[in-house]
Amino acid sequence: MRNSGGWILGTLLFLGGFFFVHAAASSPRSHRLLAQDAVEIKMVKNGVVLDNKLVQLTFSNPGGDVIGISYGGIDNLLEINNKEGNRGYWDVVWNDPGETENTQYRLQGTQFKVITERPDQVEVSFITTYNAKLQRGVTVPVNVDRRFIMQQGRSGFYTYAIFERLEGWPGGDMDTVRVAFKLQQAKFRYMALSDTRQRFMPTADDRARGRPLAFKEAVLLNNETSNPEFEGEVDDKYQYSAEDKDIKVHGWISIDDQSPPVGFWMITPSAEFRMGGPFKQDLTSHVGPTCLTGFASHHYVGKEVGLKFQEGEVWKKVFGPVFIYLNSAARNSANNPSTIRTLWNNAKDQMLEEVKSWPYNFISSPDFPSSDQRGSVSGQLLVHDRYNESLPRTSLAYVGLAAPGEVGSWQRESKGYQFWTQTDEKGYFLIENIRPGNYNLYASVPGIVGEYKYEVEITIEPGSKIQLASITYKPPRTGPTLWEIGIPDRTAAEFYIPDPYPTLMNKLYKGSRLDKFRQYGLWSHYYDRYPNNDLIYRVGASNYREDWFYAQVTRSVGNGRYVGTTWQIQFELKNVVNPGNYTLQLALASATYAELQVRVNNLNAKPPLFSTGLIGSDNAIARVGIHGLYWLWSIDVPSTLLREGSNTIYLTQSRDGNSPFHGVMYDYIRLEGPSEKP
Repeated sequence: MRNSGGWILGTLLFLGGFFFVHAAASSPRSHRLLAQDAVEIKMVKNGVVLDNKLVQLTFSNPGGDVIGISYGGIDNLLEINNKEGNRGYWDVVWNDPGETENTQYRLQGTQFKVITERPDQVEVSFITTYNAKLQRGVTVPVNVDRRFIMQQGRSGFYTYAIFERLEGWPGGDMDTVRVAFKLQQAKFRYMALSDTRQRFMPTADDRARGRPLAFKEAVLLNNETSNPEFEGEVDDKYQYSAEDKDIKVHGWISIDDQSPPVGFWMITPSAEFRMGGPFKQDLTSHVGPTCLTGFASHHYVGKEVGLKFQEGEVWKKVFGPVFIYLNSAARNSANNPSTIRTLWNNAKDQMLEEVKSWPYNFISSPDFPSSDQRGSVSGQLLVHDRYNESLPRTSLAYVGLAAPGEVGSWQRESKGYQFWTQTDEKGYFLIENIRPGNYNLYASVPGIVGEYKYEVEITIEPGSKIQLASITYKPPRTGPTLWEIGIPDRTAAEFYIPDPYPTLMNKLYKGSRLDKFRQYGLWSHYYDRYPNNDLIYRVGASNYREDWFYAQVTRSVGNGRYVGTTWQIQFELKNVVNPGNYTLQLALASATYAELQVRVNNLNAKPPLFSTGLIGSDNAIARVGIHGLYWLWSIDVPSTLLREGSNTIYLTQSRDGNSPFHGVMYDYIRLEGPSEKP
């Protein structure tokens, strides 16, 4: 319930006369609390404790690992059987130049500092300092200042980190930056990612007893699981990935007979510090039980995207803050079906409060600007295509600011900050709370092929309120549409996605239309559907929802070898404008170690009309995604290659190899006729 100051002291919900959720949330500065509820710092042997009488956090000192979280009658929410450094931690994956093997580094502080100490708030710092005298491979050439904030009356805590590289330091690749918490396996068995993606989960021990499948993250659970219902299911952490725009709250609920139900939630109120834009996909919660925030990763984008540093390159970035939120219910409500729903709904409410409060005004670092130090950009996005006046409105288009670059460069950008919003039904947009800096404005419109970039660079200063005139996106277009396959939405979701094998199913997604692609092993249905010959799509007769497989994968020829495949698009032309140039708009939703070659009416043409060359490493097929990075080409098709009557376009994924996961996913294909004079 809320007091007049808007502070959620405790959400009190009666179900059957006995159930309640306890959660102290929102801003404590607007509510008068008792002095004995003040936040305290306690120094203990080799450790530091923060205590606000609701939550008690214990850190190693000066390492900065979170080794204990006491809340809701549970002495430690973290896995007590793990080593102290494997409970709550920040880590990175770093590769020195020329290295192919990833090296994981758990960030260990060498210095502890108290940044802020007041009755209503304590902020502490664990600093990791790069030592240039140590040989490469021993330490990462980055200084990291990890911060933790506890506030009076709040059932949770904040964490963020300031990463900095100084001049002269060696280069390399930082593949991963994350903060992770590993919870008690015996207690936290229920996971929630969204309203439709939540379930009781198997344990890490269940996975250890299971059978690894085609890649190590996927395991088939056997009859030795902790719950007979899990037998025969596939568990794979990538089945619980999500797009960054949708990762705002997720976590776990503890339900057992020994303690009250407790919710452990990771709340990410902003995506400004993430890499790759709103459609970048990352891990969330998964078997462990693990709850994490990934700030940077190669997942679903590949090695070409990431934090790559040149020798001597200077850089600084703040990752976070994120809020670890805790809520609880009465002990005797553990078996009430409403307990889970109410804890989850309470966590969602708290997420909305955190989003509303962003950017926080209580961060004690000059590297995190408050709202009055930021700016805004507003305007209206229109779309004009003279060959399609019935285009959908630009409602819900994604408009964002990111580092200056080429059209679409934002999906590969990782070192700076990005700020995105969606337009209203008339295309109007407002991007608020933008950090000072230089940006380009970009846009992606659902249902419209290609991407937009506003050519004028935008400079944000503290307090800037930039109002742009109406801006118009003219998508790639040469002539009238002759035929098209798919929907230009950056994904392959509209194409044929087979039902999972009954023996390789995740029951969470059984019967789900939206999440069907998350099932394991769908790629191998291609061999079942096309055992002898590859896919043939007949324009005017075929339906892309049933006749266009979601991924063009390789074909097994035995002995662990896989060869490329050739798909055909067969179509009729009543007449061919000659001379004239036709255009094939070809958009891919994903590519993994693939080379797509395009030929027209001659399968053996050398060279092909067009080749992408070797592209992609997003691994979306293996990681049960429906898209990775977006690719678009406008391919000239000379009229001399076409003929009146029957025509065939051959799409060959030409790269052979030793993996069933190499291939492409299509987003959209359109053949345009020659340009007509306006």
